[in-house]
Amino acid sequence: MTTAFNTFVPMGNQQKIVVTVSNDLSTDQRVRKMCSTLHGKGYDIILLGRLKKDSLAIDRPYKVKRFKLWFNKGALFYANLNIRLFFYLLFSKYDRIHANDLDTLLPAYLISVLRSKPLVYDSHEIFTEVPEIQGRWVKNIWSWIENSIFPKLDSIITVNRSIANYYGEKFKKKLLVIRNIPEGKNVTIQCSRKELSLPENKYIIISQGSGINVDRGNEELLQAVENLDDVLLLFVGSGDAIPVLKKQSDEKGLNDKVRFIDRMPYEEMIKYTACADLGISFDKPTNLNYLYSLPNKVFDYISAGTPILASDLPEVATIISTYKVGSILADINPRIISEGIKKMRLKEKDVWDNALKIAATELTWENEVVVLKKFY
Repeated sequence: MTTAFNTFVPMGNQQKIVVTVSNDLSTDQRVRKMCSTLHGKGYDIILLGRLKKDSLAIDRPYKVKRFKLWFNKGALFYANLNIRLFFYLLFSKYDRIHANDLDTLLPAYLISVLRSKPLVYDSHEIFTEVPEIQGRWVKNIWSWIENSIFPKLDSIITVNRSIANYYGEKFKKKLLVIRNIPEGKNVTIQCSRKELSLPENKYIIISQGSGINVDRGNEELLQAVENLDDVLLLFVGSGDAIPVLKKQSDEKGLNDKVRFIDRMPYEEMIKYTACADLGISFDKPTNLNYLYSLPNKVFDYISAGTPILASDLPEVATIISTYKVGSILADINPRIISEGIKKMRLKEKDVWDNALKIAATELTWENEVVVLKKFY
């Protein structure tokens, strides 16, 4: 097993790190926390991402550059992004490259070789197993890139132990695990249903994030709510399932039970999370990427003091069973979901509150990121 986590020289000379991402940066909390941590340790950070028409404004204490691209999705988008990253990395001044995910790895690796720059690769998921590319020719391209470059990498980070084990077995590499856990540094989340125009007398259920996508149980969740009384289901965020869910809600006449709220800055979204009675994480094990996932929202729910109802995925189930912060469903269908919600409502709030407080104290970015500081 290859280990090179101690190959970087100690920080101290204001070394410059360029960080590459394929998204528009505004909702990527992991990358923000990574950059903030390294910036706080004295590194000079340059964060590269994309700029879309609907991108939210961001204010960071380090340099941020967002590329305006000609294409917003598909193969042309990735080609456009990778070309822009390649030439920026080719002609800019920096000491190290920190590439996030497979869709920015190719230009980062090529330039790291051409310019002899140390490269850190942070894999947030099993990119080649995401459902959007299965059965398509583009999977062969991404697989070729991964299989060609991954064996040559020395410094690799990922988001949970299951993904680390997957890549460890496939490429005989040792990966550093840094989970995407919210910051806990004396952050108090204010919850006011009145300020958020939420009803005081209903049981509020929330499904949140930028990945409200197909095969993540949201369609079944909406159907389950149809048979529940005095509930309000919040979908807060974005994803390819949102149009389908809105249509489904209209057709079933559920507009008094279901509310859709567009994506917003994390600090605003987490207020809705804290005001909810139940947080949902229903990813289905339809592919390896979902099977081994540990969604950010699981930790958001814990941080906000909201108990969790989740599908039976190994990483999620481990967190919930270890800290007793929710329940796991054996299957994701409307009937079982409805029964699971009813059982969650029967438990005393104090039982959840005590467990969630303990978990939130232990599961913080500050505790998790200690290994990142040693790594660099």
